[in-house]
Amino acid sequence: QVQLVESGGGLVQPGGSLRLSCAGSGFTFSNEAMVWVRQAPGKGCEWVGSIYRGGLPTTFHDSVRGRFTISRDDARSMMYLHMNTLEPEDTARYYCARARQYGLRGQGTQVTVSS
Repeated sequence: QVQLVESGGGLVQPGGSLRLSCAGSGFTFSNEAMVWVRQAPGKGCEWVGSIYRGGLPTTFHDSVRGRFTISRDDARSMMYLHMNTLEPEDTARYYCARARQYGLRGQGTQVTVSS
């Protein structure tokens, strides 16, 4: 069955960086456009960015464009979210999903941006 596992979150100071990882299994990873979404406490789920088959294009929510990038390694069935210049507003639980099935995600990984 489809399985997604996110990792790499943690506590980071404002202005810092983190790299999140997403491991996919149970499907042909290279055939899928993938997305990152996040959910902050008391808020709804927010799309962060997408990466399409072959790695291009990538698209981002306005709030993270220019600070976040997404990459993928299809040979390893992995996707990454590179987060730079982190802000307290980026604090959330981050999830990866297939673009065609947002509702099927892993357990997520917590990112907390605080001094």
